[in-house]
Amino acid sequence: MSVETLLGFDFGVRRIGVAVGQTLTGKARPLAVVHCLDRGQPDWSAIDTLIRQWRPQALVVGRPSHADGSDNPTSVASDRFSDRLAERYQLATHRVDERLSSHEAGQRLQELGTRERQKPGAVDMMAACVILETWLAEPSA
Repeated sequence: MSVETLLGFDFGVRRIGVAVGQTLTGKARPLAVVHCLDRGQPDWSAIDTLIRQWRPQALVVGRPSHADGSDNPTSVASDRFSDRLAERYQLATHRVDERLSSHEAGQRLQELGTRERQKPGAVDMMAACVILETWLAEPSA
């Protein structure tokens, strides 16, 4: 079994949480927050830097939706972001249902204590960890 490095993304129109993980452990850790520029455009130069630094074999993007699974306004923007990642970096890009990822991220940060919760973008980065670990735990991963 080959060990692969992956980057996970918690897409938002103001900022994007990023996590790094690997197939060997099935775990992820918070990595960065990428801010969006005008009209929700990701800071592609920041993402370029992360891709060069970590050289992932695949990318995982959380896909937001309503509690009943129907699309919400951010779903379409997240799909465009995912498509653009795949096109720009020529990497396998997977989508994961991210419902409740922010809630779980908040719980994880609560367990870590006040200092971790107060870091800028902490929830976004931890949500990216949840998203990536969700994909890594799937049988087809």
